[in-house]
Formats: sequence, C-alpha cells, structure tokens
Amino acid sequence: MSITLLLAAVVMLAAGQVRAAVPVLSLAPDAQGQSLTPFLEVLEDPSAALTIAQVQEAAQAGRFRPVAGQGQDINFGYSASAYWLRATVRAGEGMAGEWLLEVGYASLDHVTLFVPGRQGVASWSSGDLMPFAARYYPHRNFVFPLALTAGEPQILYVRIQSAGSLTAPLTLWAPRAFQVHNQELYAALSLYYGMLLALGLYNLLLYFSLRERIYLVYVAFVAAMAVGQLSLNGLGNQFLWPDLPAWGNIALPSGFAATGLFGALFTRLFLRTRGRYPRIDRVLLVLAWSFAAAALAPLFLPYRPAAVFTSLVGVAFSAVAVAVAVYCLRSGNAGARWFLLAWTLLLVGVGALGLRNLGWLPTNLFTSNAMQIGSALEMLLFSFALADRIQLARQERVQAQAEALQAKHDMVEALEKSERELERRVVERTQDLADANARLQENERLLQRMAHQDPLTGVANRLLLDARLGQAVSQARRNGKQFAVLLIDLDRFKPVNDQYGHAVGDALLSAVATRLTALVRGSDTVARLGGDEFILLLEDVHYREDVERLASGVVASLSAPFEVEGLRLLVGASVGIAIYPEHGEDAQTLIQRADQAMYAAKNGGRSGYRVAEG
Repeated sequence: MSITLLLAAVVMLAAGQVRAAVPVLSLAPDAQGQSLTPFLEVLEDPSAALTIAQVQEAAQAGRFRPVAGQGQDINFGYSASAYWLRATVRAGEGMAGEWLLEVGYASLDHVTLFVPGRQGVASWSSGDLMPFAARYYPHRNFVFPLALTAGEPQILYVRIQSAGSLTAPLTLWAPRAFQVHNQELYAALSLYYGMLLALGLYNLLLYFSLRERIYLVYVAFVAAMAVGQLSLNGLGNQFLWPDLPAWGNIALPSGFAATGLFGALFTRLFLRTRGRYPRIDRVLLVLAWSFAAAALAPLFLPYRPAAVFTSLVGVAFSAVAVAVAVYCLRSGNAGARWFLLAWTLLLVGVGALGLRNLGWLPTNLFTSNAMQIGSALEMLLFSFALADRIQLARQERVQAQAEALQAKHDMVEALEKSERELERRVVERTQDLADANARLQENERLLQRMAHQDPLTGVANRLLLDARLGQAVSQARRNGKQFAVLLIDLDRFKPVNDQYGHAVGDALLSAVATRLTALVRGSDTVARLGGDEFILLLEDVHYREDVERLASGVVASLSAPFEVEGLRLLVGASVGIAIYPEHGEDAQTLIQRADQAMYAAKNGGRSGYRVAEG
C-alpha cells in the first residue's frame, strides 16, 4: 500500500469514518464496464472553495457519506454547491494497466479527477465551459485516464460543479470495452437523429406542398428538439459547436424551451383551439410565451434560475397538454385521439426529465433517456396523426364538392366573398407582420445593448468581456501577437459604500469607469466584473513596458480625489497584469493570473501594480 493510501486510511479512522461502510471496487478478470455508484462517498462543499489537499485532511475526510441507493446514477438536482465524490478501486491479477473513467452527463460545467499517488496528486479537468479540443479524450462525455497497479488500492476523487442539473453517472471502462460500447451507442444515436432529420424533411416537403403552417411549426419543433438533445447528450459540443462553449452551455435549456414553444403552437394548430376552445387557447398561449421567455432567459439571467424555470414550465405543460387533448377527445375532436397518444408519450418523457433535473426522480436509464424515448415514439405517431389530418381534410373537401353540386350558385358567391375577405386579411396580416418585425428588430437591438453593457457604469459586462477575450485569444494566436489583461480592484471602496451609502458608491463606480475609459484606446475594452472590480483588455501590445506604463497611469489616476455628490473621496486601486501568451494561452488562465498579481499588489501595500510571475 502506498504512503498516500496509508495516510488516507489514518485520516478516515481519525475522523471516525468506518471505511467498510462503502465497499472497495475490486476489478475481476471479466470486468469491462463498471458503475462506481455503489462504491462512492460524497462530500458537499457549499462554499465551492475546498481544495484536494483540504479534502484529504481529517476534518473533511470524515464528512464523506455513502451515496449508494440513490438510483443507477447520482443526481443532486440544481445546487450551487460543489460536490466531491470518493471511491477506492483495486485491480485484480491481470487487470492492471490503463482504464478510462467516464462521467456520463455532458452538460456539467466543471469536472475534475484527482488521483493521489507516490509522486503527488495527478489531476485532469474538463467541462462544457471548456472548448472541446481541451478534453483529454475526444468523446461526447467527460473521459479521464486512470492507471491501476495490480493488488494496490487506488483512491479517486471527482469534483463536480455546475449551474445546471448536477448529475454524475460514473463508469470505469476497459479501453476496448469502452470502444465497443461507444460504437453501439453512437449507432443508436445516429438512428435517432436520422429519424428526426427524415421526419423534419418530410414535413417540410408537406409544408411546401400544402402551405399549412402546422407542418412548418412541426419542423421547427423537431429542429428545436434536436438542438436540446444534441446538447443533452454532448454530440453538439463534439461535432457542431466544439469551439463555442458559451453557446454549448446554454443550448440545453434554450433548446428545450424552444421545443416547448413550438410544441405549444403545434398543439393550438392541431387541435384548433383558437376557434373551438378560446379559454384553452389562452392557457396554451401563456405557456408558449413562458417557453419563449425561458428560451431567452440565459441571455440575461444566470444559468440556474433559467434552467429551473424551463424545467418547471415543461412539467406544467406536460400536464396541461394531456388534459387539453383528453378534453378535446371527449368533445368529439377526431384528430385528438392520435394527438393524445403521441403527445402523452413525449410529455411523459419531458416530465420525467424535468423531475429528474429537479432531483424529484432518481437518475436511471429511463429518466436519463426519457426525452429521446418519448420523442422517438411521438415522432412516429405524429406521422399517423398528420396523415389522419390529411385524410380528414380530403373527406371535408369531398363533402364540400358534393354540397357545391347541390348549390353551385350560392357556393360561388360565398367563395367570391371569402376571397375578398381573405385578400383583406392578407393585407392586414402582412402589415401586422411588418409592424411586428420592426418592433422585434428594435427589441433585439435593445436586448443586445442590455446583454453586453453593465447597467450601472455603461462599460462592457462579463458576457461582452468573455466574447472580446475569446476574439483576442483567437487573433493573437493566429497573428502571433500579444495582448494584456489588467485586473483592477478599488482599495478603499467598501468604507465609502458603508459610510455614504450605495447611491454615492454607485456614483463613484461610474466615475471610476469614466477615468478608465479615458486612459485606454478606442480599440481596447473596459469591463466591470462586478462589485468594485474592473478589467482592461489591451489588444495588440508590443512591449511590456507600455503595459506597465499604463498600469502606473491607472494607479495614479484612481489615486487622485473624486468629486462625487459634493464629497471629496479617495480610494486608490491595486492592479494585476497578465500578458498573452507569457502568462497564459486562454482567457480563464489570464484572468486568474491577473487576479493573483492583483492580490500580490494589494498585499504589497496597495495602490500599486504587479505583473504575474513566470
């Protein structure tokens, strides 16, 4: 037994933890793919600040508790905490060598594997907030390497944190078995998405042939579902948007919210609730608008409330749509029978997935794939439903023709009147659409400004900063140039806020933003991270001395008195500098290095600047 494992055992005994409560996973010669759930312990970290060294200490090691019995997979619902999972694996004779650990939930934001060993603690990090190319193993889920020695227990620590649903299906694979499993699973997913594509194209052709909106809405419904499903199972991050982690992070709630939006519109058109059941139609409209708001919510709300809102609306819509179909069927609506059967299958899957995301249902094979199973059956049954609709329409046309033969003159007059009314409505509808389009364009411009501008200071917000940083990294990498990140923290802002109130504090922050904007070029970016922290993004930097000169100017400018609300205020600032690529080759690393340098400046006496080391 290694020294690390021996120390871990001593720590657990000192904390009063009975290790035998959670069995050790012993890999037998026939082991190929083994779920770790029965062998896991969990530690919740509400502060999300614990490090691997702290987790291994006696004070924390004793807080781990078994997680077996929660279903096939682990699901903590929506939580702001970080969770540490611990398991011990022992390879039997002939089972030593390379293994793969798969975390089978593609929408987790941060996943890190820690493997203590004789040489220290090895770690691998991944998550959907990182570009796909940064993953150790090119797979739709998060896959990490693991080297096992025969007969020697190995402790594993997995840290997960996410703004979305915290689901963690952990499976240990032999490499060959993992390849076979992937072939089978990718084949099944290919059939599923092939079916979606075929049904979408088929209904699009029907729309071009029949010019009925219901088919176009159905195509949009299929497309939105494909986006949500691709994000849920990680294929979107792998094949469609591997370099767009920001979009990949919100594609899941936005895609499924758009699915609900077009599903509500399809329900209205298929059951014809607008003319037959006005009260039901208003309920469906409210749900449709709720889904539309949920689809846009990730643009201006944190991920977690947007995702929870989407799940809650999805659960509500599941019940409402089935109830509406039952009511329409009892009212004699002929098309409701197919609709009820198809929609019930889909919405059972939607409801199961939503309850799973909220942590109200256990995570298992059915709840994890409920949406795909339900949607596949729903798509096939809706083909029958739409065919039945066409047949009913044909029968209505035959009946209309028979009636026309009996009263040809009256029908001609009615048709002429109907055509005139239709032309009038088309003109009105075209004008309404033009007006609505103009309003939408104006609203879109307003939303763009709101989404990218800090409402207090008027400078860039975090969303726009992340986009500018991503562009800067791409351009600098392509052109071989440098850029700099300056993280600025006001030194004496809190006393001003406490003594004079938030109104004066807000005015002071606006004044700081104004001074910072005046110090940089028009091509540079001034952004507010939140509170009293600002960031300067200086592009196309040639010399380090220029950056330090600007940092010195920032310190001098912010050390000068501010005249705010008739008050003379002194704050000062500490500045941390990180330069690409010397201090990091991605945005997150650069901000972290600049933050470290800023704290070094603050610890060195404040009102100064420091350049990141190394």
